[in-house]
Amino acid sequence: MFVSDNFSFRRKTPEEILQEIERLNKGKLKLYIGSAPGVGKTYRMLLEAHDLRNEGIDVVIGFIETHNRHETEKLIQNLEIVPLKDISYKGKIFKELNLEKIIERNPDVVIIDELAHTNVPGSSNEKRYADVQEILTYGINVISAVNIQHLESLHDIVQQITGVQVRERIPDFILNSAHEVILVDVTPELLQKRLKEGKIYTANKIDQALQNFFTKWNLSALRELSLREVANDVDEKAEKENFIPHGTSEKILVCIQNDLNAEKLIRRGWRIASRLKSALYIFHGTYKSMDIMNSKERKNILVWEQLALEFNAQFIVEEMTNKKIAKVITDISKKYNITQIILGQSARSRFEEITKGSIVNEIMRLTSGIDIHIVA
Repeated sequence: MFVSDNFSFRRKTPEEILQEIERLNKGKLKLYIGSAPGVGKTYRMLLEAHDLRNEGIDVVIGFIETHNRHETEKLIQNLEIVPLKDISYKGKIFKELNLEKIIERNPDVVIIDELAHTNVPGSSNEKRYADVQEILTYGINVISAVNIQHLESLHDIVQQITGVQVRERIPDFILNSAHEVILVDVTPELLQKRLKEGKIYTANKIDQALQNFFTKWNLSALRELSLREVANDVDEKAEKENFIPHGTSEKILVCIQNDLNAEKLIRRGWRIASRLKSALYIFHGTYKSMDIMNSKERKNILVWEQLALEFNAQFIVEEMTNKKIAKVITDISKKYNITQIILGQSARSRFEEITKGSIVNEIMRLTSGIDIHIVA
């Protein structure tokens, strides 16, 4: 028998076997992805629901947003709908996904639209994708939909393309965990035509949408982004079926300061790490201990820690005392065998760079064989 030195073959541990059993018992997530509102994700989900019902599969609607589209509303007919849950908030009643009723009903498949939705305070979970995760643990299959601009790692890219800051986002692991991902793709021309016909927004919003988010340039760029993202997801899932050679993986270290660019740097790091199939580390150096930080500083660290968790990255916070930042970064790089470092552009002026030295140059002097990326 031939065994390559580049691959590692081993028996699964009892913990890994239990995790595999748990995974097999969970429901499966099917995700419809679109480049923008109006491409037809909800319509496709409902068509599939009718097909499933005709095949004798027990399927229900957990939540559907029709946006008053006549064709979509017609497809809801003859499908069982789990009543939404009334939640009182600030003197008003809001309708939310009824998580408890869906679990109690225990269908084979449930249709849940608007995956990136933020639930009203008082709901079981803060986000709808968390509701979906909980439903899956009960062995119920879920079909859901989301637009590409809601993906966490694409936040900065989408904002750069469209000028719009998307506030409702889903972590990338939701896409990666989907058993099946379907891209609903239409041309920018057809999407603009649907918009003008009133099939996406109401009449009073059409002109504004055409001049802002729904420009041909924006729609083309978002379409390209969604095509790439789904293709990458397919590649990643295919590669998981094979063994990956040892010694070939990169390790990315993102270094963040307490400023507005921190989240942008983290997302950029994740994009690079994702493309290279590498481990990601996020480092923040501080001259203050947590107990003397102000509330804003502590909140920032919690936000970065949550992002690291979503991106499956290791988050490192180190109190630097009298150490220089370049030395701390270098020590961490050696400890974790980092191959690429991502830094924000230095806030030092040209005069400070000359008198105090360049942080980048100092890191380069103290290390060898590490690539350094400077993000403006």
